[in-house]
Amino acid sequence: QVQLVESGGGLVQPGGSLRVSCAASGSILSALGMGWYRQAPGKQRELVAFITRGGSTDYADSVKGRFTISRDNPKNTVYLQMNSLKSEDTAVYYCNKQPPFLPWGQGTQVTVSS
Repeated sequence: QVQLVESGGGLVQPGGSLRVSCAASGSILSALGMGWYRQAPGKQRELVAFITRGGSTDYADSVKGRFTISRDNPKNTVYLQMNSLKSEDTAVYYCNKQPPFLPWGQGTQVTVSS
């Protein structure tokens, strides 16, 4: 069964940057369009960035111009570079494909606070 493992989260000040990573067991990621989702306390999980198999990207309006999704297929890894972070970006970040979802990983906590 595919396992998704997110890493790279942490505490960062407003205006700072962070890069989170998503690795998967096996080589499945290279064959899939992949997204980064986030879930803030008391809110529903939302899709913030997506990258197709071919490398085309799309972003939620709330992160457009600040976040960049990328992929390294030989490393079976997807990244999310987050710049100009705001307090409202605080959430647990997860990677997954579009529905039907793979089993969710544990996520990585991103906290933006001074």
